Amino acid sequence: MQPKCEFTRATGMGPLGRVGCERELDSGNIRAVAKTVSANFAAAIGVFVCLCTVAGAQQPSQAADPPSSPQTRAGQIELQRMRKSTELQPDEPNRIEHALNVIKEKKILERLTQGVAGFRIKLGGLVTGSGFAAGPEYYRHDLLHGTAHFRASARSSFKKFYLMDTELDMPRLADDHVFVNLYAVHRNYPRIDYYGPGSNSAKTGRTDFNLEDTSFQTRLGFKPVDRLRIGGMARYLLVNVARGRDDRFASTETVYTEVTTPGLQFQTDFVQAGAFIQYDWRDNPGGPRRGGNYIAQLSTYQDVRTGGYTFDRVDLDAQQYIPFFNQRRVIALRGRIQASDPRSGQRVPFYLQPTLGGSEDLRGFRPFRFYDNSSVILSGEYRWEVFSGLDMALFVDAGQVFHEWRKINLRELDTDYGFGFRFNVRNDVFLRIDTGFSREGFQVWFKFNNVF
Repeated sequence: MQPKCEFTRATGMGPLGRVGCERELDSGNIRAVAKTVSANFAAAIGVFVCLCTVAGAQQPSQAADPPSSPQTRAGQIELQRMRKSTELQPDEPNRIEHALNVIKEKKILERLTQGVAGFRIKLGGLVTGSGFAAGPEYYRHDLLHGTAHFRASARSSFKKFYLMDTELDMPRLADDHVFVNLYAVHRNYPRIDYYGPGSNSAKTGRTDFNLEDTSFQTRLGFKPVDRLRIGGMARYLLVNVARGRDDRFASTETVYTEVTTPGLQFQTDFVQAGAFIQYDWRDNPGGPRRGGNYIAQLSTYQDVRTGGYTFDRVDLDAQQYIPFFNQRRVIALRGRIQASDPRSGQRVPFYLQPTLGGSEDLRGFRPFRFYDNSSVILSGEYRWEVFSGLDMALFVDAGQVFHEWRKINLRELDTDYGFGFRFNVRNDVFLRIDTGFSREGFQVWFKFNNVF
């Protein structure tokens, strides 16, 4: 009986195991063994290559990761930095940011303000306290080969205030050395507040009157150097004062008299003439972040009907903008003085006196809170960009009215403080919301312009 030869694979001695007998193999057995070895070796190589390929595909980033436990402090910091970089997510805008982005991307405001075929919507522009105002405007900026701009508008508010005006502006004549501006306006404000004369007027003395006026004005001048304007102005002003239409308060003529309130009983017309000088180096007048604007004007109001209300006036206004942090933050400063000097035996009518209180100066007080012949106002704001399209501001105002311009001083000024939001398109403020606090409470203002 011939002994058998067996080949086992489960012995761990190699891919074939060990020989189970010592009998010499014949040539047929050798060829069978070689074929089996080749097949098994090829299968093993295929499996190994597949496993390496899968492992490499599943872990491409692990090989590049730093050691999980670096031994140095610098290594630990670098490891944390790399882990955070892999976890970064894009910022999700909040609802306000999203709404502003939609308005900006779809150019909604530009479409409203630019209009169609010269017609557009005009927002605001009426006196403080008139409420929300809007109306149509026709605007052309391409007349006389682009050297002349024309506009005409009509606006009204829910409180029945209205204004109609037209303007022809030629700012760059004679190779940008001469400017001419023609302007006409008619206004009807049915309830303007009046608290009595002087800085000591009582809040409880509130009354109202109806102011209706029409004026025709021209300004012309030249620019000897860039940003400097020197010129003159002339205006014809017709004024009518009537009974106030706010049923909550007494009409002004029932509480005050011609003695305390000049011009209340006798109205007249005026011719105003004067000269001015202005140096304006602001980077963007609609929303300045650096530069300044300085104006001085001297004019005379000539009473052409009664001869009792002729006076001179000096207007000084200085604005300065100090940027920092790449102009993302701005310190904005303003100082303004209006000084009236009545001629001998004359008086300044109350409806032409400087006033303080409202959205443009003492923002913590009601509109037209203080009247008198002269006034001074100082304002400071810290403005910063919250995100594209929205700035915020912290502000403080200080001001006072004076009966005589010689008594103007910076002592015992009324003050207020507050905060505000400034919405802008292409860096031009189109909506301002200010909240001011003073000794008489607080006021909230919605305006379609910058304060300064």
